[in-house]
Amino acid sequence: MECRPGCGACCIAPSISSLNKPAGVACPQLDAELRCQLFGRPERPECCGGLQPSPEMCGESREHALRWLADLEAATSPQ
Repeated sequence: MECRPGCGACCIAPSISSLNKPAGVACPQLDAELRCQLFGRPERPECCGGLQPSPEMCGESREHALRWLADLEAATSPQ
């Protein structure tokens, strides 16, 4: 499965501790088209490379992906 253009849900909904990015905040590495500026580069965090698009996560819309990832973030948060 390919990433949905203009989505960026996986770079917004989850926290990314190695970038000090809280959940629900856009990653500072997202460009204006919601594409990762670190994609394919060695400095891209491992956790980002491990998250792959899937029908379950991405659903039929960006809103579905944001909601699914926010629920996952809440379920796995240590707080």
